[in-house]
Amino acid sequence: MKEEKTQVADIDRSLYDFRYEEDERDYLGSGITADIIKEISDEKGDADWMREFRLKSMEIYNKTPMVEWGPSIEGLDIDNIVTYIRTKSRMNTDWNDVPDDIKNTFEKLGIPQAERESLAGVGAQYDSELVYHNVRKEVAESGVVYTDLESAMHDERYAEMIRTHFMKLVPPTDHKFAALHGAVWSGGSFVYVPKGVRLEIPLQSYFRLNAKGAGQFEHTLIILEEDSYLHFIEGCSAPKYYEAGLHAGCVELYVGKNATLRYSTIENWSKNMYNLNTKRALVDEGGKIEWVSGSFGSHVSYLYPMSILNGRGARAEFTGITFAGEGQNLDTGAKIVHNAPDTSSYMNTKSISKSGGISTFRSAVTVNEKAAGSKSAVSCESLMLDRISRSDTIPVMDIRTDKADVGHEAKIGRISDETVFYLMSRGLSEEEAKAMIVRGFADNVSKELPLEYAVEMNNLIGLEMKGSIG
Repeated sequence: MKEEKTQVADIDRSLYDFRYEEDERDYLGSGITADIIKEISDEKGDADWMREFRLKSMEIYNKTPMVEWGPSIEGLDIDNIVTYIRTKSRMNTDWNDVPDDIKNTFEKLGIPQAERESLAGVGAQYDSELVYHNVRKEVAESGVVYTDLESAMHDERYAEMIRTHFMKLVPPTDHKFAALHGAVWSGGSFVYVPKGVRLEIPLQSYFRLNAKGAGQFEHTLIILEEDSYLHFIEGCSAPKYYEAGLHAGCVELYVGKNATLRYSTIENWSKNMYNLNTKRALVDEGGKIEWVSGSFGSHVSYLYPMSILNGRGARAEFTGITFAGEGQNLDTGAKIVHNAPDTSSYMNTKSISKSGGISTFRSAVTVNEKAAGSKSAVSCESLMLDRISRSDTIPVMDIRTDKADVGHEAKIGRISDETVFYLMSRGLSEEEAKAMIVRGFADNVSKELPLEYAVEMNNLIGLEMKGSIG
């Protein structure tokens, strides 16, 4: 008879926890210094403006106080974080040319299979650099550009477009980790969708941090022109180490007039990771941004995708689920800024905490004076699976016009003993009953996830329930 899992520590994370030994001679060093930044810049052949941008960001980083609005990150010592690892391979468009250990990593994660079956294009980042990028021929022929950001920066067709958009939505002055990102960023994807092009098959980028004691600082830049459509999927994972790791990426999304961008993210970092990511979208008249966010990993997370609704009738939707287990403090949510009339936004989030995990939903809705006729609704529900877990809701609303319709609803509760007893009376074990309740609680969010990630989430819930709830 197959042995049941009895502790959270027994959960099989072999899909993510495998790793390959790094050659530490490829590390440029730890921390953030002018010499390391200049060396990163030399490695990449940065243009003069980018080299200056990096050094200026370092100055801002040194002057900016540490963030204090969320969970403690005192266990993270930037001076011990490796900020850049030389790539083992140039960026490839042929999967067969990727080095075997890197290729095996992504094969185990199912990336090539997903590309063959259901994606219009895929990018794969390993540690500090993109190692693979490819897009279907018919997609490229439609005028869609999907490549690594650094190659695009060196391409005269896109260099100026990138320069005028890069870290304009998330400037280095935004907070300390935005400044850190501006100084040491590496890798990431660039997507450009021309006017009127609707890409019905998703693109996907996957970010894998293999090295111990390292950081990953990829930058994703997506620009959608008028009347276009794109679904972009982002996946992240890392093996477990005893040393702290850091993810401080940046995502900047520009959604043109009447365009729609759906941005799905599954964060499944190991529990030694600090996930301090910044994501922001600017939406023009009649445009729409749809965020779908699943946060299942990391030791500490600060993650609040922001939508700036800049044109009349612009819309934003945020759908999120957070699962905080033992040793996790996940501070997640979303921010919406209504800057134009008749804009609308909707947040729908579910959070689950267990085994002492802490889940905090933090939202901010701002409706400015010029945003008359705007509507916003926020709904957050939290489920605690035991008496040692915690869940908090921290909503902020800044309404500067009386011609707006804004609402907030929050629910926090525990699993009902009566419900568990009823399901057990129908033949389910206690673990099966509790897993069924959690899946039902998360259902309307999980169905918004890409299929393979929804299956992964349900499997995770099933494993986490086995013998782990007191």
